[in-house]
Amino acid sequence: MNPTSIGIVIIGDEILSGKRQDKHLAKCIELLAARGLMLSWARYVGDDRPRITEALQFAFNSGDLVFSCGGIGATPDDHTRQCAAAALGVELALHPQARDLILERMRDVAAEQGQPFEPERLDNLHRLNMGVFPVGAEIIPNPYNKIAGFSLGHVHFLPGFPVMAWPMMEWVLDTRYAMLHGGARTVERSVIVFGAMEATLTPLMEAIEARFAGIKVFSLPSVDHPTYGRHIELGVKGRGDPAEAYAALCEGLRAAGAQLGPELVR
Repeated sequence: MNPTSIGIVIIGDEILSGKRQDKHLAKCIELLAARGLMLSWARYVGDDRPRITEALQFAFNSGDLVFSCGGIGATPDDHTRQCAAAALGVELALHPQARDLILERMRDVAAEQGQPFEPERLDNLHRLNMGVFPVGAEIIPNPYNKIAGFSLGHVHFLPGFPVMAWPMMEWVLDTRYAMLHGGARTVERSVIVFGAMEATLTPLMEAIEARFAGIKVFSLPSVDHPTYGRHIELGVKGRGDPAEAYAALCEGLRAAGAQLGPELVR
């Protein structure tokens, strides 16, 4: 069964503390939009095992296509692999393909440095922990340094580093979900409304949604916009072009005596 919604879980104390700015959310939206897809939800979680486990349980149970970014390394503050196993109630095990790729990477690094390849050295043995995944996982190739991510059903686990995560995200979308590409793009039509209150426009918004199936009405008020000042951007969005619903919205606004400004199409 193909997922019908897409989500992202972004993991790491460094994001919540402000030490690093998250870039995954915006990039995920961009990559999805390029394929005619749209993100449905996002969740941020710190490096806390119970919270990560709960977030991943939600992801597995949702049936959605979900990307999880961060925490799949092998340092003490990396918990994602363990939490994914706990969320599914399975064991962790060294994945044969992931192991071989890690060994290949270690061999490459040794050759680049002119050093002997010593797979039994303690630090190299520790690196194999990056290939310990929940049982049943499939690998996601990492073109940057060969240290794989992994998939469990429709939930896909990527590193926190954008230079690795983003091409891996593209690989997942293009190899496993090509059948979802090119669906009807969500189109927004909106208008700038001056001199109106959201509360007075709510009945019109509710009437438009009730009248047009599959259409969502949105209201974005602003009090200090550099161009329009105090206003409301009121619009409709849906698969394909919601022109009919938008025309009905504008008709209702004019009937209510609203002052309309520029129109926007996205």
